[in-house]
Amino acid sequence: MKFLALSGSARNLSTNTAMLRAVAVAADPDHEVRVFDRIADLPVFSPDLEGGPLPEAVRDFVAQIAGCDGLILASPEYVRAIPGGLKNAIDWLVSRDEIINKPIVLMHASHRGEDVLAQLRLVLATVSTRFCADLFLRFELMKNSPAEIESHLSQPANRRAIGDFIEDFAAFCRR
Repeated sequence: MKFLALSGSARNLSTNTAMLRAVAVAADPDHEVRVFDRIADLPVFSPDLEGGPLPEAVRDFVAQIAGCDGLILASPEYVRAIPGGLKNAIDWLVSRDEIINKPIVLMHASHRGEDVLAQLRLVLATVSTRFCADLFLRFELMKNSPAEIESHLSQPANRRAIGDFIEDFAAFCRR
């Protein structure tokens, strides 16, 4: 299966991006996990831009969504809400067919952030008929460097948790 791991952070040293990269490394060879960490490249959504050719960054983003079997999303919480860049990325998908039946799950890299998780669950259940709120994986990684995150997630118990999560998601995607 091919999964796209979408980081909701525009930050270069993002905890969520580092977590998703470690997941991509830990994934079983039967499952390809590609990380999309370029939401900052997407122009601000405007319905006016949907009528003509999409901006190149949006075309690439939409193609990656279309080309994956499932979407794994991880995001920080900014001011108790979905970060603007991630909301913008979702807005680009709202009226598109690529997201409607796309299986989607959440991961989280913090011990807190319940507000953003609740908002994402609401929004993702609205844009996709296949959002799976029951599959969820959380690691407490805040204030760790990308190297520390990679090391932490390479530990056997964490690799097993990641492997089980990916396998469970693959089974959900096949249904």
